Amino acid sequence: MEKYYLAVDIGASSGRHMLASMKDGKMQLEEVYRFPNGMDNKDGTLCWDVERLFTEIKNGLKKCKEIGKIPVSMAIDTWGVDYVLLDKDDKILGDTVGYRDSRTNGMDQKVYEKISLEDLYARTGIQKQIFNTIYQLMAVKETHPGYLEQAEAILMIPDYFHFLLTGVKKMEYTNATTGQLIDPKTNDWDYELIEMLGYNSKMFQPVSMPGTVVGNFTKAIQEEVGFDCTVVLPATHDTGSAVLAVPTNDDNAIYISSGTWSLMGIERKEAECSMESMKANFTNEGGYDHRYRYLKNIMGLWMIQSVKKEFDEDLSFGEICERASKESITSIVDCNDDCFLAPNSMIQAVQEFCRNTDQPVPQTVGEIAAVIYNSLAKCYGDTVQEIEAATGNTYDTIYVIGGGANAGYLNELTAKYTGKKVSAGPTEATAIGNITVQMLHDGVFASLPEARNCINQSFDIKNYDEKGKQF
Repeated sequence: MEKYYLAVDIGASSGRHMLASMKDGKMQLEEVYRFPNGMDNKDGTLCWDVERLFTEIKNGLKKCKEIGKIPVSMAIDTWGVDYVLLDKDDKILGDTVGYRDSRTNGMDQKVYEKISLEDLYARTGIQKQIFNTIYQLMAVKETHPGYLEQAEAILMIPDYFHFLLTGVKKMEYTNATTGQLIDPKTNDWDYELIEMLGYNSKMFQPVSMPGTVVGNFTKAIQEEVGFDCTVVLPATHDTGSAVLAVPTNDDNAIYISSGTWSLMGIERKEAECSMESMKANFTNEGGYDHRYRYLKNIMGLWMIQSVKKEFDEDLSFGEICERASKESITSIVDCNDDCFLAPNSMIQAVQEFCRNTDQPVPQTVGEIAAVIYNSLAKCYGDTVQEIEAATGNTYDTIYVIGGGANAGYLNELTAKYTGKKVSAGPTEATAIGNITVQMLHDGVFASLPEARNCINQSFDIKNYDEKGKQF
């Protein structure tokens, strides 16, 4: 009888249920359910509708039952840094505010009153992002201190969904590290830092590693969806899962997890918390088996996703890529500038940046997209140089995983700007990585290297030479 494993992969703009099975030594994927996601503007605050998202999670489970493909295990991954606070009755305190909300403006200075930026990086190895959990909690402390006092538990978004399914609270390691409150030496909460900031230390659950069993569905969930299932912790941070699907066992591989964000970096066995690393804005996010994802956050395809919504024509990403590839505009924007984080109009933000830097201002769909794609690729090129300077190594191939691996024009530009070969795929890296942990737990694979060899053989991967030509 065929065994199925279910990954529920929820991104900032959509979520999907992906079933996997093994056939003839290869992993097979099947999307069985998809649903939209996005932050809602609730009285001027950007929030996640976690109640609706959980309903969608259950709808996808019902679909598995309907098609007769019931998984032996399942796991949920999402974006990082966002969380819920639960009271003594396990009810959410306040709104589930999203990371793009402006409530964290100025909260960095509040944190630095207690600990300097340099000391914070030395303790956590996590790059400063104004939306990190550490700053979000400071915003709660400043505006709703009662929430922190009443909180019996803090759970990251996927941990909360796992709790709703099983009734068991577990805080998964890879997602917890994104909050900037984990000690990379102990791989546990930095309780001294938490106390220093005046946060409620009792609400922090013990940290659990990917591969840990959370539990089985509660009776209520079993009755609602029609079956029982074991819930296993994946790397609940979507990038943590995606990096597991990098289809190589080369320890010196550079990857780009390309989606709403572009996360570009390498895997390391120890965190690099030096001031040089901090100044280059690298982060040391936790990975599977206590590996570290030494990477840089780059704005990513969020910019293209945003302008696509503004274009008068209803174009596919492929059509946008095609138009961009025919343009010769030379303007470059800084993809990591805060002006691109959550502008009212991404098109206007790109045009304004070009105008303010005395560059040609893009006007057409093709020109706007070309500026964004070229700017992303240039940022990748700059980041490769920084990684090589930081590690003393040189790299010949960049592994692009995730949805952005489908952007052929961007892959060509990436090869040209970096001077490296590009290996693009698998596109469903996050779901594959999520499922890989489940399969490792179930004994399908004996090791991660064995799993990565299987991934390499199972999925379509496109290769480009240093000049951007596919081979």
